[in-house]
Formats: sequence, structure tokens, C-alpha cells
Amino acid sequence: MTKAEKAAANHRHFYSCSASVLCAFAEDAGLDEKEAKSLAAPMAGGRQGKCGAVLAAEYVLAKKYPGDAQAKTVEFEKAFTQMNKSVICAELKGGLTGSVLRSCRGCVTDAAELLEKLL
Repeated sequence: MTKAEKAAANHRHFYSCSASVLCAFAEDAGLDEKEAKSLAAPMAGGRQGKCGAVLAAEYVLAKKYPGDAQAKTVEFEKAFTQMNKSVICAELKGGLTGSVLRSCRGCVTDAAELLEKLL
């Protein structure tokens, strides 16, 4: 099972969007699953504006590439935006326009697949 598949499975098992991604990549961030789930909580559901899956992926990139985190984040966000037209949770879920751009599960899968490529 790939980490992207694990992230999607986590989401099917009722993990938040951010916990789905962060728990799948916990080892890459130097965390165990319990720590990852706890750290992911404030990122979930667009509470910080951005999609929680995006924030979790960016957290992993920052931990894995501390000296190059900014460049990796820019690369990640560019690719995610090309796929989904936004990294903002409310826009992705259609809360601002009434038109859903991507489901939460889709965002989890896309974020995890992109993260796998960048790692």
C-alpha cells in the first residue's frame, strides 16, 4: 500500500483530512501516529484557511526539508492548485461559490500523491 492509499484509507476510517495525510507520512515527519493525529487536529477542516490535507503535507515537507521547506511548499501548492484550482478549504468545498471544486477525500488523495512525489 502506498502512503497515498494509506491516507485515503485513513480518511475512510473517519480521520480528519489533515490527520489522514499526516498519519500516513508520520515517519517522514519524525512522528509516531499518535503524535501526528494530535498535531493534525488544529489543521483540520480549513480552520487555518488552507485545506487541512495541504497543511499536513506542508508540515511533512517542512520537517523533511527544513532548509528547503519554502521552495518545496511553493512547488507543492503550485501543483495542488493546478489540479484543484485552489488550496483554500472554503473554495474547494464550494462554501464561497456554491460550486465544489474537490471533495475532502479527493484533496486527501491529491495531497498525499503529490507529497509522495516530492519526497
